[in-house]
Amino acid sequence: MIIDLAGRTALVTGSTSGIGRAIAAGLAGSGARVVVNGRDRERAERAAREVGEAAGATDRVRGVAADVGTAEGCDALLRAAPDLDVLVANAGVFEERPFFEIPDDDWFRFFEVNVMSGVRLARHHVPRMVARRWGRVVFVSSESALHIPPEMVHYGMTKTAQLAVARGLAESVPGTGVTVNGVLPGPTLTEGFRAMLADRGITGEEAVARAGREFIAADRPTSLLGRMESEEEVANMVVYLCSDQASATTGAAVRVDGGVVRSIA
Repeated sequence: MIIDLAGRTALVTGSTSGIGRAIAAGLAGSGARVVVNGRDRERAERAAREVGEAAGATDRVRGVAADVGTAEGCDALLRAAPDLDVLVANAGVFEERPFFEIPDDDWFRFFEVNVMSGVRLARHHVPRMVARRWGRVVFVSSESALHIPPEMVHYGMTKTAQLAVARGLAESVPGTGVTVNGVLPGPTLTEGFRAMLADRGITGEEAVARAGREFIAADRPTSLLGRMESEEEVANMVVYLCSDQASATTGAAVRVDGGVVRSIA
């Protein structure tokens, strides 16, 4: 299968590192014009430059700094990238905190960043996609949407909400050539996870991989993969959903969770 997104313009929120950056790289490698987004201008521009260089497409990748966790930040991003063919709502925050210690401000902050950022951007872009009879929207959720982690209930709540938004939005634009889906990654070996291990003195690929397997065994024992996923493995699914080949997949919650969720549907 050859995915060709030449001529398409894509935005990936929260794409200066981690899964978002891997998605941006995959889209650029498939020929799309890509907008890399992050809160810090220097990081956004550096990530865009590196993604463009790796794809041999420096003229097709640019960075835009905007905090999509605020209405003002979303407005700034819409002004910078007003027309898209592909929207990947990837920006997100998480933290571990017992339910009884989560203040109201954290509940609202998580909802603003993880849910409302995608809502605000989709509200602008989807009608324009419908008018052009082609578009792809992907909300990057998590297996935590189905298995709410007791150590971060507020995070799980937002991931479930993303799936509801994705399904409802897909129901709102049937038969238009615009697809809307949610993607549910499982535990992923991201830059953030590596940094956490480095703080504990765990470095080197072999040691990191072993720590990842130990985490899976202890905290996600239902995993069929038995290891952490790579950012690229998640990105591959997202890039596919953004392609012409995925034209019959919409309104779906697509799992790329290594089999963590014990369900056949």
